[in-house]
Amino acid sequence: MADILMPKATAVWLVDNTALSFEQIADFCNLHHLEVKGIADGDVAAGVRGADPVSGGQLSREEIEKAEKDPTYRMKPLAPKYAELHTPQKRKGPRYTPLSRRQNRPDAIAWLVRNHPELTDGQISKLIGTTKTTIEAVRERRHWNSANIKPTDPVSLGLCSQIELDEQVKKASSRRQKMEEEGRVERAEDTLKPADEAEETPGSPTTLDELFGKPKG
Repeated sequence: MADILMPKATAVWLVDNTALSFEQIADFCNLHHLEVKGIADGDVAAGVRGADPVSGGQLSREEIEKAEKDPTYRMKPLAPKYAELHTPQKRKGPRYTPLSRRQNRPDAIAWLVRNHPELTDGQISKLIGTTKTTIEAVRERRHWNSANIKPTDPVSLGLCSQIELDEQVKKASSRRQKMEEEGRVERAEDTLKPADEAEETPGSPTTLDELFGKPKG
């Protein structure tokens, strides 16, 4: 059931202007049927002005008439105009990153590789809109700007949201647990420290050489 605007005011109008049962009104307005009964008795929502859901575009007259003829029928609200414009579209292909932020992606890659080694290259690529080739170049210190790369939280760089990062980390949680059991990574705390606190931690790697070690040869 979709959320109804001003549910109590809508219930007041339906009680006063229709022959619907308390249960039908309660179901449509997401209220308890005793609350609707209280509205009818004047004990609830006293002084609340009724809101017409028909003129408000939330309910059709046909739905009301159908429900009045069948007490078991549950009314369906009308879809809001232009609702499709508000529906999140599933992104296809790699994430688009503004030109002004693309230069920060190597810093984000280094941060993700350091803090979340359980993430696959595919996950990192999807998360910040980069390529597996770039990820490998950063990890193997073959990136053209390796000397200036500093691990930085991609959320603080605006390359992804915290929710998106948490989602990918959650998907890779079983891989992280296996890596910890094998001793390939240290056991992580429940949550990472905020980026500003992490930067103040003494001894925290700030360059690729500190993060991965100096390249051989």
